[in-house]
Amino acid sequence: MNKFVAPTVIIAIGVLWLLNVLQIMPGVDWVWTGGLAVAGIFVLLVGGRTRRSLVVGWLLVTASVLSLLRQLELLKPGVEMPILVIVLGVLLLLSHFVRRRESQPTA
Repeated sequence: MNKFVAPTVIIAIGVLWLLNVLQIMPGVDWVWTGGLAVAGIFVLLVGGRTRRSLVVGWLLVTASVLSLLRQLELLKPGVEMPILVIVLGVLLLLSHFVRRRESQPTA
């Protein structure tokens, strides 16, 4: 899975850069929004299927989407944080349904 992280990050940076150069969706802070998305994807790809990586990764991706919606004025500024708190609670609840990785016995 680690072999896909660098290419995925490079592609994401290129897409965000292209959106900025072509002035598609102007007024969007692509460094912040893209950084959140890339960090979330990175955590999901590298962190494996652990409770912590799933909660943190999906929370970062959700924060990226909400940030984009707020910057495009499709979401009221005061609504973003309460939605993130709700999403965090839902992710924490859902994380209890994820099987824990069994630790490898040490020799």
